[in-house]
Amino acid sequence: MSTLNPKTYDTVPARKLAFLGLGVMGLPMAGHLAKAGHSVTVYNRTPAKSAAWATEFGGKSAATPREAAAGAEIVFCCVGNDDDLRSVVLGDDGAFAGMAKGAVFVDHTTASADVARELSKIALEKGLQFIDAPVSGGQAGAQNGALTVMCGGDAATFAEVQPIAMAFARAVTLLGDSGAGQLAKMVNQICIAGLVQGLSEAIAFGVRAGLDMEAVLDVISKGAAQSWQMENRGKTMIAGKFDYGFAVDWMRKDLGLVLDEAKRNGARLPVTALVDQFYADVQQAGGARYDTSSLITRLK
Repeated sequence: MSTLNPKTYDTVPARKLAFLGLGVMGLPMAGHLAKAGHSVTVYNRTPAKSAAWATEFGGKSAATPREAAAGAEIVFCCVGNDDDLRSVVLGDDGAFAGMAKGAVFVDHTTASADVARELSKIALEKGLQFIDAPVSGGQAGAQNGALTVMCGGDAATFAEVQPIAMAFARAVTLLGDSGAGQLAKMVNQICIAGLVQGLSEAIAFGVRAGLDMEAVLDVISKGAAQSWQMENRGKTMIAGKFDYGFAVDWMRKDLGLVLDEAKRNGARLPVTALVDQFYADVQQAGGARYDTSSLITRLK
């Protein structure tokens, strides 16, 4: 049974691609590339997962990032953090060692802007191109092929990548030089953190006031208070369901990147820093793998 929801693919000439990292995001993203007609070779730290993907989508699996990247025109990647990214890119078995001159590495990991600039510099020294391209939309967006992709890098290289990445996206946008994609993702996470805390407080207040909060959300979601979080998480927050979506552990990793960058650029983020500590409370209470909407559990 396919892990993908139906999507109509634009007609793009078939390319030879690689995809590194088959987590909850990477697996369906790689699947959409294969469904769009591209030749895709995958790598995952757990070989059985790569083999299962290849069986389901008709692609190939490789034992190392270098083998997956060999001969690929574009190598896509979606792993956990800066260290994970370096581990699949650098070294004798890393992707850069297997890529031919002129090939492009597209990183969808939510990582630091520093590592994006670092790897872009190394790529250029090797005759390669690097695009940092973190995504927003969560697991559902990956499965639906409806992710938002924020990119940093060379404009001509981006133009080559953009139509191919549309296989798993609804928007793929260049926002500046190397690192700009990661900085834009940080802006995205700042917005989400504040929205979820505000929604949590609103629901907790309404429940205490004796309101039918499902009915209230139906009404106010048609006005100025409307948000993706309200539309997609409001009713599950009321029901106390948090067993899906973007995990608290991941959000804390992302907010750590945000707060580190803020120290460097001097931005003042008092609400973001506070919400980060609220997420730490959720972790300590056993909710590390809960969806980020679990912020409301602190208020019950």
